Amino acid sequence: MTTLFSSPNSRSLENETFSICLAEILKADLDNIPAASSGLGLDGIGYWLAAQNLALIPVREPASFQWAGWWIGRLEGGDGYVVMAGTPSDVAWVPQDVISGSGDEIEGWVIAPPALKLPVRDATHGTVEAIYRYADSSLPGELIPSARLITGVGIEGDRYALGKGHFQSEGRWGQALTLIEAEAIERLASEHGVEMPVVQARRNIVTRNIDLNSLMGKRFRIGGLLCQGSRLAEPCAWLQITTPAGMLRGLVHRGGLRADILEDGTIKHGDAIVAEPE
Repeated sequence: MTTLFSSPNSRSLENETFSICLAEILKADLDNIPAASSGLGLDGIGYWLAAQNLALIPVREPASFQWAGWWIGRLEGGDGYVVMAGTPSDVAWVPQDVISGSGDEIEGWVIAPPALKLPVRDATHGTVEAIYRYADSSLPGELIPSARLITGVGIEGDRYALGKGHFQSEGRWGQALTLIEAEAIERLASEHGVEMPVVQARRNIVTRNIDLNSLMGKRFRIGGLLCQGSRLAEPCAWLQITTPAGMLRGLVHRGGLRADILEDGTIKHGDAIVAEPE
């Protein structure tokens, strides 16, 4: 793997774009971030991040790396650094006048706090606003008034229940059911200017007034049926292909929840969603 900033007088454009990407991720003033071209290099940026209670971690195998959030990468054929995101990852933001490249990631860096802090809302009792199923990864979604949940399998007639999911893997947890907040889609439009029909998010259940991030690792009920929040449903490169530009950036950490189904039964539009007591 290439050593970042090994020669401050060379690769000046790449070094500059690293700081630009860092400023974009942190929403920081670029003038306050040490510039590699001045000779401060990685050590200078590292010390600056430490003062912000953050760390810069090199990625060992960037071509296959997945991260539930922002990271900085450099692609083969590119002339600078870009902001990556998603699982699997794709380019989420490119500095002005930079050629991002079209090959594999050849270098990667994660900006990590001591603990991942997710956006949370004070919303603990929600409802099912819509239910969708997707018979195949290549087919559009179908809005349905009710759905049968099958323990350990998924929604009856959905691609994952049929074994046709794009990321299908036998025994993989968190693939039976996906949920997304209606508020996240509305925020995508109001804060990022991305108008996207909720069906394009390709999640099974659209919720209202429930903080899905708070359900990760916890049990909850949909219409009385017990489910388990297993992992975040972060946006990915596959989804970005079929959705408007800017979707990936706007849904990082707000892409919803992947869950496992623990009880068979039927759910319907308007059903309550309630977290189980601790």
